[in-house]
Amino acid sequence: MPHKLLVANRGEIACRIIRAAQALSIPTVAVYSDADEAAPHVAMADEKRRLGPARAQDSYLNQDAVFLAARETNSTLIHPGYGFLAENSGFAARCASEGIVFVGPSPETIAAMGDKERARSLAIAAGVPVLPGTGRLPEDTAVIASAAEVIGFPLLVKAAAGGGGIGMRLVANAAALEAAVTATVGLAQRAFGNGAVYLERYVSRARHVEVQVFGFGDGQAVHLFDRDCSIQRRHQKVIEEALAPGLDEATRNEMCRVAVELARSCRYDGAGTVEFLYDEETNAFYFLEMNTRIQVEHGVTELVTGIDLVGAQIEQAMGRNLATALTQDAIRWSGHAIEARIYAEDPTRRFLPCPGTITRLDLPEIAGIRIDTGLRSGSVATPFYDPMVMKVMAHANSRVEAIDRLDDALGRLEIEGITTNVNMLRAVLAHPSFRAGSLNTDFLARFEKDLL
Repeated sequence: MPHKLLVANRGEIACRIIRAAQALSIPTVAVYSDADEAAPHVAMADEKRRLGPARAQDSYLNQDAVFLAARETNSTLIHPGYGFLAENSGFAARCASEGIVFVGPSPETIAAMGDKERARSLAIAAGVPVLPGTGRLPEDTAVIASAAEVIGFPLLVKAAAGGGGIGMRLVANAAALEAAVTATVGLAQRAFGNGAVYLERYVSRARHVEVQVFGFGDGQAVHLFDRDCSIQRRHQKVIEEALAPGLDEATRNEMCRVAVELARSCRYDGAGTVEFLYDEETNAFYFLEMNTRIQVEHGVTELVTGIDLVGAQIEQAMGRNLATALTQDAIRWSGHAIEARIYAEDPTRRFLPCPGTITRLDLPEIAGIRIDTGLRSGSVATPFYDPMVMKVMAHANSRVEAIDRLDDALGRLEIEGITTNVNMLRAVLAHPSFRAGSLNTDFLARFEKDLL
């Protein structure tokens, strides 16, 4: 049966999905809010449908509107991208009930991995190392305080149903625990409709390393190596690399092995990412979470492996047997890739979002540079959604060459009309510690005076 793909997202990831579908000769449908009517992803698609007003709750998160658009256009596939409905198990289940193929894993897998307590249990069962911590805690201050004493301070309070660092709080001592738990419960309830929390040991010299996996839904899975995502602000990634610099081969191989084992154990279907916390002092790594979707930073993996991950997602959803072509022995990596996320924000004002109209956008054309964006000259960096403007990626034979190539591209990039974090990104790339591969999740905070 001929397929048609509805892209249930916006911005650069919507454009990326549409390009992948076009390469497979699959017609596409773009959906949009009132704020995005003139957005590039709408113009790129074969068909378009309005979802509603600008607020995400009234448009991109409005499942009724999304499925109405799918029915009206006879769409057979829905790709959720990342964010919005991408990790909503109810949405994936509704796709099945509506007779539409969800481009992603099963609703059961999404639900299991979206619940941090269940994901932790599944990781333990699959032999994946986890940090000392608790399961979901009752709303009892005495129980929480007792659990914290067992783990020891400092520790992290985390939302059981959350992800992306939302609600996460570092607690230095027992006196600060109750206030941190109360704040995390409140934010988690608002963000996820679930205020449950758990505690986890804090690693002071930590790196954020993740493994890209691809499962075939039958207990088979492969990895596409690792990425380092340690450069973060407020637990949100800013710079990502493939492969993770300075990781010894034994650690890399073991990290990839257990990530694949976890994907196999849950019969994972499609592209996913297993995230780890890597302790530089002990050379140990621990399971953080599994993201059951395409990652923002998937492009650096595509650059070093030559594999179109989004295209593979779509082909897998259409029922094509990728297991025979995408074997572990056939997956190789070449060179080094690094990505910088450009945001409409002011790093000197605690990364305050700076929405506005882009009066001029001139993208450099440089060999080895890939730019993914959903904006153009005249586009509005709207306050209604994430402030990311684009991703600039560089691929070269070595890490040093890739860093220099990325810095050159950022230097030639011209964005007028809005404030961005480009100068800070270039300061990170030039910093001696970064160039030496000394990466930690507190890098931006540690070198704040140098970078701003």
